[in-house]
Parts: sequence; C-alpha cells; structure tokens
Amino acid sequence: MLDLGERAGQFRFLVRDRDAKFSGSFDAVFTAEGIRIVLTPPRAPRANAYAERWVRTVRSECLDWTLIWNRQQLHHVLAEYLRHYDTARPHRSLELQPPSPTRGLTLVEPLTLESVQRVDVLGGLIHEYRHAA
Repeated sequence: MLDLGERAGQFRFLVRDRDAKFSGSFDAVFTAEGIRIVLTPPRAPRANAYAERWVRTVRSECLDWTLIWNRQQLHHVLAEYLRHYDTARPHRSLELQPPSPTRGLTLVEPLTLESVQRVDVLGGLIHEYRHAA
C-alpha cells in the first residue's frame, strides 16, 4: 500500500495514462487523500511527455546499468541519481546548467588537470567534476 504521509497535502492532481495495471484500488488511495485523478487521452503518447522523458533518462543513464537487489537499494539508487540530476547534471534547456546547482562556480584562473576533481556517484557509474579547492 502506498503511504503518502505528510506529503499528501502537496499534491492536487495525479496525471496517469489508461494502462490496465492501474486498478480501482490504486485510484482509491489517491482520491482518499483528496487528490484528483486526471487520465491522459486515449492513444496519445505525447500527453505525458515530461514523465515519459524522465523515465527514459533515469533508465538509460542509471537503471539499465545497475543490478537492483531490493526495494531499499532501488530507493537509495534513485535518491542518489535524483540528487545528481538536480544539482550536477547539465541540462540543455537550461544552457547546460543544473536545475538547482549546489553552489555557483566562479573561475579566477584557467582550469588545469590538477584543479579539477572527479567525484564518483553510484559507485563510479556517473562522474561529477568539480573545481578542486
């Protein structure tokens, strides 16, 4: 059973497609919390394009390369990837800036190999590069 806890008040709508895997009890969990279910139009794969793009990105950059053993590990991997996605991964639509950068980087001198530090994320699956202090 899905437990939204204190976060239930943050959501007003759940947008989902018409897949048969979503049963009436699935919708009941959300409607009991006062969340309105909005169904995408039939045969309209672009209606939920943002969610579809996120799923494609997280699968191709992370989950397709990782063997997941249990729910706890999946939660850890997705949380770490989400942190990377929001704070370090460049986004083309944002002029190669992350949505929520951890801190601004001001270059005073030209970068050299010695002034760049590589940080491995998810056991080396993803590499982040930072200016070495």
